[in-house]
Amino acid sequence: MLRDRALDALIDELLGADDRSFALEEFTVPGRAGAAGTGGDADGDGGESASGGGATTGGAEAREAVVGAALNAASSPPFMTATRVVVLRDAGALTAGDVDAFVRYLADPLDTTALVFVAGGGTIPPALTKQLKAVGAVERAPDSEKTGDVLKETAHAAGVLLTNDAAKLITTHLADDAGRVVGLIDVLATARDQGVKLTADDVAPYLGEEGGVPSYQLTNAIEEGDAVRALEILHRLLTVTSAQQPKPMHPLQLMGTLLGYYRRVLRLDDPSIRSSADAIEALGGKVKEYPARKALGAARALGSDGLREAFDALAQADLDLKGSRGIPADAVMEVLVVRLARLSARAGPRR
Repeated sequence: MLRDRALDALIDELLGADDRSFALEEFTVPGRAGAAGTGGDADGDGGESASGGGATTGGAEAREAVVGAALNAASSPPFMTATRVVVLRDAGALTAGDVDAFVRYLADPLDTTALVFVAGGGTIPPALTKQLKAVGAVERAPDSEKTGDVLKETAHAAGVLLTNDAAKLITTHLADDAGRVVGLIDVLATARDQGVKLTADDVAPYLGEEGGVPSYQLTNAIEEGDAVRALEILHRLLTVTSAQQPKPMHPLQLMGTLLGYYRRVLRLDDPSIRSSADAIEALGGKVKEYPARKALGAARALGSDGLREAFDALAQADLDLKGSRGIPADAVMEVLVVRLARLSARAGPRR
């Protein structure tokens, strides 16, 4: 939703006073794996995707058709307008073979055409990214993707007044899913009385499902010894989806996250490591100062005995996730997270 807002603003800027019906053409690249539920693949048929106002068969043939239509539009002079704007959505769904024609076009583009590639659908092939940089293409993006910033901007623009508690509830509930702020504020703007400041109780019925959270928040809560918060984040990671996390995380994925975190802490359990710079060097030199400093603090707080207990808990949970005792995976992770958080709480602040 944030991307669409940025795109709409860019199109308005490019078109100016020109008539959209004459100057604007939009296309969407079909996904590499075909449309959902069709069984199509990257080189086969299946699914539908909008392209220039019509539906086409999914797969390689559909992408070829969309590429051809978009290039034809970009290479054609405008009709009854000063410029032509061609928008290609989900450009990340293009394959290396699909972008060759765009690379050649960009080497000598039509000066009356503005060609807009919209991210989405995967990673844009390097050849196209390189050519876009070579020709000085301008990047546009939302002003911010942080939920708090988006909430402040959107609420101010809509004239929606929020108490601090209401704003905090919204940002905590939606977490990383900042795109949902726009729709929520639209609803609140319609439901509220003019000039009334909304409280947390006022906005709570409109929040809907919780937004996704980044996995590092789980290790942060464990490190702080906050078992209740850690369990809340664990449940969200295992159940909540968002634009950034289209599928809930699997327990084994979370186990990998926790193992990676404690391995990093274990590497710093060394009395010769005395500073953040020492920690960065011990971790391979590719870690920023803040996470290195936090990991060093955790290593000092837990000590060798605490780390040994942590790895005992991780080892048992790993076996249980693989069926050694027939315990449900969610329960295994809950017990693990509580044990790790209690270890941190018992260790207290770093020494």
